[in-house]
Amino acid sequence: MEESQGRYFFLSDVHLGEAGDAARFRERRFLDFLRSLPGDTKGLFLLGDIFDFWVEYRYVVPRGYVRVLGELARLADSGVELWFFCGNHDWWLTDYLEKELGAHVIKAPYKIMDVGGLHLCIGHGDCVGRRPFRQRLLTHFFHSRFWIAVLKSLHPWFVFRLAKRWSSGSRRRHPSDYEFRGQEEPIWKFADRMVRRKRVDACIFGHLHTALETDLSEGKKLYLLGDWGSGSSFLNLFGMYISGFGLPKMEK
Repeated sequence: MEESQGRYFFLSDVHLGEAGDAARFRERRFLDFLRSLPGDTKGLFLLGDIFDFWVEYRYVVPRGYVRVLGELARLADSGVELWFFCGNHDWWLTDYLEKELGAHVIKAPYKIMDVGGLHLCIGHGDCVGRRPFRQRLLTHFFHSRFWIAVLKSLHPWFVFRLAKRWSSGSRRRHPSDYEFRGQEEPIWKFADRMVRRKRVDACIFGHLHTALETDLSEGKKLYLLGDWGSGSSFLNLFGMYISGFGLPKMEK
């Protein structure tokens, strides 16, 4: 991406499609956010788990999200560059967002790139750092071409029901009051290596549903994006802004 005047925004873990009234309210807040982006916005980085689940077939995609996809298409048409980093809930994309929205879809665990004059390491965050064997095995299973082919040989009705059950079960197994462990956190250790070895200015990840800014080596920063379950969380290159049920501030 070429350096240019304008603003770049980063967010993750909206989990569109989660059941319940609160999820519908979350979708409305996300739509309000997209509609309120400043006119000088140059890039929007969606860092995974934007959808609570997404299993995409050649001619079938999950029902819903029409208004969100429409707003993303409007932004793309207005010149905003869209980047979609696949998360652990919406990894099974093919080319739908690329063809319909012109989005850059990234399936790698992270990408190092220059954005707005900064050298950044960006990703969802689920596949970086040292992880337990069971988690690595599960990731290998979900990313296996063979098992994806088996999955997609089944009827979408069955697969979508299975995906929804897995998604809701995943939330029950992970507490909502997670506390970041600082320098003991695997994602912090990974980010600190990126700063020292790749000379990045900052690392930006989601996944942990915890919004914070913390220091790395050499005065660099790790930004973690919060989830949209109870508020609106996003990052621009000038700092983190978080609010409750209102919209975050847009000023620099």
